[in-house]
Amino acid sequence: MMDKGFHVGIVGGGIGGLALAQGLKKAGISVALYERDRTPTDRLQGYRVHISPKGSAALHDCLPSDLFAVFAATCSVGNSGFRFLTEKMEELLWIEARGDARAIERHRSASRITLRQVLLGGLDGIVQFDRTFTHYEEVADGPIVLHFADGSTAACDVLVGADGGNSHVRHQFLPHAQRVDTGAIGIAAKVMLTDENRRRLPPRVLEGTGLVMSPGRRSMFIGLHEFAADAPAVPVTGGDGATEPTDRSAGALFDNTTSYVFWAYGCVRRDLERGRPLEQLAPPDLQRLVLDRIRNWHPDYSVLVCASDPSTFNVVSFKTSMPVAPWPTRRITLIGDAIHSMTPYRGIGANIALRDAALLCANLKEAALGACEIEAAVNDYERQMREYGFAAVRASLQALQQSVGDKGIGFRLRKLFFRAVNATPPLKRLVFANLGEEP
Repeated sequence: MMDKGFHVGIVGGGIGGLALAQGLKKAGISVALYERDRTPTDRLQGYRVHISPKGSAALHDCLPSDLFAVFAATCSVGNSGFRFLTEKMEELLWIEARGDARAIERHRSASRITLRQVLLGGLDGIVQFDRTFTHYEEVADGPIVLHFADGSTAACDVLVGADGGNSHVRHQFLPHAQRVDTGAIGIAAKVMLTDENRRRLPPRVLEGTGLVMSPGRRSMFIGLHEFAADAPAVPVTGGDGATEPTDRSAGALFDNTTSYVFWAYGCVRRDLERGRPLEQLAPPDLQRLVLDRIRNWHPDYSVLVCASDPSTFNVVSFKTSMPVAPWPTRRITLIGDAIHSMTPYRGIGANIALRDAALLCANLKEAALGACEIEAAVNDYERQMREYGFAAVRASLQALQQSVGDKGIGFRLRKLFFRAVNATPPLKRLVFANLGEEP
């Protein structure tokens, strides 16, 4: 029988935090997760996410078998590979997705909304919504006390910050850890695959996933998410077990029953912004901006942008973390974007967060079994996480620079990154190693 002598508190209910909560529950370890959103549909959780073989394996380790089966059944069935295209719709490279379709470790295309709903499954009494974390207090030889904006508190023996790129836990725990704006930005939207849009869209757009590479520091990611005909409809479930609508009555933004094409136009902010911040523009204005920028591209790209659902337009600034030197181990740690936020240009951010969750869960399970002390479990997790996590940050930054970077931005980011690495000697050979494979 496992010794359940410690309690884990997780701040943040994104992919990494929820996966960790699932894994700890599966291992029989006491856990509570605190999420600032009032409900599961308070804000946009993203569009489509690539789950790599390693990410899929990590998710399998964390989830009970029934929930993993639901996840697998809701992944896209329409992706057979990845294309690199020119702005004239010419194919530069086609990378075929290989492997057994029944295997756990395989490439998958998941809807972020559906994935989050799957990850919320069975966490009644563990996930607490409307809990905005403000700070923690360490008590000598006692529990860590968490403080929330409403004046309430909670206690835990291990604190995990999973609260994203603007992590409040990181700001207190590692105040010197930097996250910088790359100067690049993305405008994204969804095209719901209604019968009308299926007839309207060009066949190439419906063939899978790809990246358009254009001169002038511009790119466009296009990703198909095609639900299987028998895919289960997963309800939005809160931590209290209550459900919310997930069909079209919730709007296209949160629709997880209709197949769609997701696109994201990437460029340097200063090339697109004219006085007024892009985040303040209405969807029609964002749509016109993108259409103007791609007016000389193949007309099929404009058809895609014109077919977008107005409610799904979103603007995202691409930011990246800087390497952090090893810190003294405590019963506080970080996972996912809270420690190694990265650009989306390698499509591996969610997978690294899942890897964090699986590794930390396995290590804490060893501590719960009495095989090691909690501090040793956390230390081993942090040592490994810094290696593969910041290698992934570096690879994602390189990919962004290749797609939309210019000399000015590239020089500034390289200077910042080198400065951070030079202050962190153990990371030198790690972040500049061969990054051809996913870390």
